[in-house]
Amino acid sequence: MRPKEFEPDEIADAAMQVFWQRGYAATSIQDLVQGTGLSRSSLYSTFESKQGLYERALQRYSAITTANVELLSGAGPAKDLIERLLKQVAESELSDPLQRGCLVANASLELAAHDETVAGLVALNLQRLQQALEALIERGINNGELASTLAPRALARFFVNTIQGMRVLGKGSPVAQRRQSFKDVIAVALSTL
Repeated sequence: MRPKEFEPDEIADAAMQVFWQRGYAATSIQDLVQGTGLSRSSLYSTFESKQGLYERALQRYSAITTANVELLSGAGPAKDLIERLLKQVAESELSDPLQRGCLVANASLELAAHDETVAGLVALNLQRLQQALEALIERGINNGELASTLAPRALARFFVNTIQGMRVLGKGSPVAQRRQSFKDVIAVALSTL
């Protein structure tokens, strides 16, 4: 048997770009063939189905979001780190000419309500961010940086929701209003701390 001449993770990354731009339903197998450079038979023999490839792409997306989690565990005041994250999300949305948003948010909106596996992958991705935010907020409260009387978990959930809302806003709001909308959302969110 001839060994595979491609790395499955690289193929999943290429497919992720196709799904991210088009969405699951609008992505055809031919789109995936063109986006990955593999034949249909190679895609099916490696990932079994379009769904299998999508799930692998969602798993690979967590590597992209790891940078956000790492930022939150870095040195510096908690409020400053959260502000940096929110501003990075805004800049990411403002600089994406394809207006792709967040693959996790897209998956949540398109498939998670009726696909248990996708829902699990979405939840796992969001939980990682929530846990990092919660740990940072707890640290900030414990060392006196943050004066919030709200529970760290509730605040973390609020910020995850804010970030996902910003991702959706980046896809659907009028371009001319987007920058100011992000500034307003960030200012209000930071006022909760």
